[in-house]
Amino acid sequence: MLVAYFDCFSGVSGDMMLGALIDAGLDLPDLQGDIDRLGVNASLRASSVDRCGIRATRVEVVIDGESMTPQHEQHMHKGGRGHGAHEHHTHLRDILATIDASSVDIETKQTATQVFRRLTEAEAEVHGADVDDVGLHEVGSLDAIVDIVGVVAGLRRLGVTQVLSSPLAVGTGTVECAHGRYPVPVPGVLALCRDVPLVQTDIGSELVTPTGAALITTLAGGFGPAPAMTATATGYGAGGRDLETTPNVVRLRLGRPTTAGQPSTTAGGAGDGSRCVLVEANVDDMNPEVYGYLFERLLEAGARDVYVTPVLMKKSRPGHLLSVLIDPEQVDRIADIVLSETTSLGVRYHDVERRMLARSTVSVSTRFGDVRVKMAHVNGRLRAAPEYEDCARLALSRGVPLQTVYEAALAAARENTDR
Repeated sequence: MLVAYFDCFSGVSGDMMLGALIDAGLDLPDLQGDIDRLGVNASLRASSVDRCGIRATRVEVVIDGESMTPQHEQHMHKGGRGHGAHEHHTHLRDILATIDASSVDIETKQTATQVFRRLTEAEAEVHGADVDDVGLHEVGSLDAIVDIVGVVAGLRRLGVTQVLSSPLAVGTGTVECAHGRYPVPVPGVLALCRDVPLVQTDIGSELVTPTGAALITTLAGGFGPAPAMTATATGYGAGGRDLETTPNVVRLRLGRPTTAGQPSTTAGGAGDGSRCVLVEANVDDMNPEVYGYLFERLLEAGARDVYVTPVLMKKSRPGHLLSVLIDPEQVDRIADIVLSETTSLGVRYHDVERRMLARSTVSVSTRFGDVRVKMAHVNGRLRAAPEYEDCARLALSRGVPLQTVYEAALAAARENTDR
């Protein structure tokens, strides 16, 4: 296995990810060959730049000798608003047709399609529109196609089998979009990053772009600290802006996974190992209605898992054991939440080691609509888990049983794997 860990301490965008891949050793002519197979008359220009003292690779999309990479990413928007009628916009069906008609390999096509579907579904949700009505300015759409296909193809060329990411640092301020001035992070990014840990900074810039968010949330199988691995290469991909206090780069670390300091030798079921902290508290005198609110607060604060176990406490009183699995640097924040939101007078915590299967999230098409499915393989056997929220939403909107949508998503996931 080769793990790609994206350290997004200064956000992430499509061109930053491309730059990191090339900086880590991806051959530019090989990647250009993949872009040529798109048939969109685009080329890549890579240059070495300085970002707050760090040398990084900057990648720009070039058409007819002119850089088409915009200073601010062209955001998707609901068709018919924001731009004059004389301007042309590209919709999802046109983008997918371009990818499908290209000669890039089938796996790259499928993954790039998933990224674009995720991007347009998030924007459609924000604008209250149908996916087919969401459009992107034609220059921005070409840049996004090259970025997305390039990143997917580049990871394949490097032999990456698992993608992981740090929490995403987001900026502040505002940015001009098709509908006017939006707060940063923009609504589309927040929709894409639901259930993804975000780190709020005071940097007045759009650190995470919609394309970058769509790529990293589709490709990454998890968000957190870097896993234990033996490093094989490191690359820095630069964004277009040179920020004053933070290097505007994404760092890519490539490596072979290890568990407890030793190389992993488990075939077919190997996952990444990482150190976490388990925070626990005994609770026996709290209104049970508080638990729902407590769980939400803990998960929003970055907890990896939260659960309650019924226990019998001293004096034979029934109570609950609250358990919160977190990253080591979150101990103080999580302990403060537990002590302020529960009736417990103290918490205890200790280090734990965990091992996870290599996993990914894919979007599959069913007759009811698209469903995200978490995928993992155990000794060659597929383990798939459709997202409950997607299945419940489709079941309600289509008036069918939840289990029917769930089974359709499982069947579609197995069919995609067998291809």
